[in-house]
Parts: sequence; structure tokens; C-alpha cells
Amino acid sequence: MEKSRKPSIDEDLSVISDFYDRFPFPGDPLKDEPPPGFNWRWSFDDVHSYCSGVLPCRDNSSETLRILDAGCGSGVSTDYLAHLNPSSEILAVDISTGALNVAIERLHRSGGDELASVHFESRSLLDLDREGPFDYINSVGVLHHLTDPLSGLKALSSLLKPGGILHLFIYASGGRWEIRRVQKALKSLRVVDDKDLLKLGREFFTNLPKNNRLKRNHEERWAMECEFDVNFADMYLHPRETTFNLERLWELVDNSGLEFAEFSNPKVWSLERFLKGELLERAKAMSHRQQMILVEDLDPDISHFECFLSKGSIQKYEWKNDNDLLATTGKISRCIWGWPGKILHDSNMDRIELHRNSFKFLKTIENYPEMPFGLLPLEWGGSVTASTARDLLQSQLLLLYPL
Repeated sequence: MEKSRKPSIDEDLSVISDFYDRFPFPGDPLKDEPPPGFNWRWSFDDVHSYCSGVLPCRDNSSETLRILDAGCGSGVSTDYLAHLNPSSEILAVDISTGALNVAIERLHRSGGDELASVHFESRSLLDLDREGPFDYINSVGVLHHLTDPLSGLKALSSLLKPGGILHLFIYASGGRWEIRRVQKALKSLRVVDDKDLLKLGREFFTNLPKNNRLKRNHEERWAMECEFDVNFADMYLHPRETTFNLERLWELVDNSGLEFAEFSNPKVWSLERFLKGELLERAKAMSHRQQMILVEDLDPDISHFECFLSKGSIQKYEWKNDNDLLATTGKISRCIWGWPGKILHDSNMDRIELHRNSFKFLKTIENYPEMPFGLLPLEWGGSVTASTARDLLQSQLLLLYPL
């Protein structure tokens, strides 16, 4: 049931809600089974481990994990959040009642509403000041549709627990250059306001010359994603959208009361993708932000920024000391596919063939979940145990409890 609330900070959300009532996004089909694969960015245990090196402190294990899905749309993210964070309490809000209706059905059909306590409400993320605090907030594809993204991020910051984490996804300017050109052209042609906007939008690409850059970009990068009308509309016909470069992202974060923790797609931000030798060494001498801006300049295909922000700084535990590793315990990530086989797909859906020691280690901690690693019944010495655990941690297959 929708709660009474004060007028939204955003002066005109109705144009957005009307759009998503017509085009509930994302357009993923409804299924009578759990969502496909595993997106570790929606598993709080995996996210906390990625950002800090450890699982959430066990002292708080008796407390219910509270999650906010801020702009849940048709419920794809909420479905993953429920399946990957069982027994949690999830508040999923969206301004589109049409999208929420799809989300409710999605969770019911997948069984997600039986795994977690999920509450759907037709509300703006700008009007949730009494709903916090939350351990984890998911904000994917939302802030770039607000007239004032900073107000939106500040509102979310106020709802986050100290030490809590926010998952942010916003559009990047560089990789959406062609998309923005198409959006501008379709608005100039008044296609966005036409009742036949989908038909006219698709005709736009049909009419463009074969070698037109906008047409090539669409066909090579986005045509498959835009096969569903809902996705085509969200990409090219949205009534309000802005994009960011990294400098604007830093400014947004710095003024929000949050701190940048990590990019959640680190391979994209690897300098080694572009440089080697002396040039790589020069790049590594730069500050972290300068390095990331360099990557942005070198990769014009980056179409979004996906990152974790924290309420207060997060201290990263590196697990460099073998004795610390031997004294702790851990568990296998939920976000791997194929376990207990030796050939897996990891949390990023990359194929991994487990070494014999790695496989035996994971099987053993399944059988002895409370036993410190140094006491596990393994036939090798402590240095091999510690090395094996460290490799599995770096692969995001193993999550460690704090000492």
C-alpha cells in the first residue's frame, strides 16, 4: 500500500512514471524459476567481502539484513537480491505502478518472495527519509533520470548505515555518444511524443544509410539488447536522461556524504589493457583517480559507471599474513555456478577449472564450516593451506570471516 508522503523534491516525476507504466523496464521475461546465473553485485556478503576483504561482522548476525532497492523497476534486481540474500528484509520502491505490478508477479513466480521479506511500494527514492537505516542500497539506472542527481544520491546517503554500502550504476558519456545523438534526433523529430514512437524509432535506424556511424553503433553493440520493445524504448526514447564523465562522478560522490569504495567491474579499469613497459609505469605513478580518468580516455566504449560507495571509509583487509588466514574461517560464495564440480563459472561468469587443492579445500570447509583453516583435516602444511585460501579469496570463490 502506498504511504502518504510530502511532495517529491523532483518537481516532475510523472513523465518518468508514465513512461515506465507503458514500458516496464527491464524487459526480462518472467519465469517460474530463480533468475539465471548469479550477479554477485546483488549479494551483500560478496559485495562486503569485495570491498573490505571480509564478510560482515558476525556480531551482527542476529540482526536482519536490511536492503533498499531504490528504483526497482520490473523487479529484476529485487529478484536477485531476494535469492542472494535469503532471510533479509527488502524494501523495493519505484514510481511506476505498472513496473511494480510486473515486479510483484516476478518475485511470486520465481519464489523470491518466499526467501526474503520483500515489500514493494510506489514511492520515490527522494521521499524515504523515515525508512532507514539500510545495510545495503541498490541504485541501478535511476539517478541519471532525475533532474537533480545529487539530491537523489544525498537522499540515499541519509538512509545508509555507518559502514553500509551503496551499489551505484549511472550512464557514462563516452560510450553513449551515439545513443545521445539518436535521442536528440528523435526528440527533434517529435518521435518521443508520438503514439507510434516505437514504430517511428525503429524506422529511424532503417532509414539511415548503411555506413552511418549511428546505425553501425546500434547494430554492432545494442541491436540484440534492443530486440525487446521495452529495452529499445528505454535506450532511445526516454523522456529524461543525463550522462556523466568520471570528473562529474567524483564531484557527485564527494558532495553526497559518501566515499568511493571500488568499481564493481575492475577488469574494465585495468591499465594493463592498454599500456605496458615505461608507459604503464608512468601511469601507475599517477593518483588512483588520474589512472581511472586515463582509462576513460583510452576506452571510448565505456557506457556506464558501476561502483560501490560507502558510508564512511572501508578498511581493506589484505590477508597477507599466513597465520591470520590459518586462524580464520570462511564460506563458499553463493555466486558461483557449477559447484561442487571442478569446472565452475565464477561470480563474473568466467570459466574456472579448479586445481586439485582448491577443490579439496572448498569441499573440506563445507564439511567443517566452524573450523579455523589451520585445523582443517588436510594433508598439506599450513603454508599451502594459506596460499590456497588466498587464491580462492582473490577469485571471489571464498569469503572470509573477520578475526
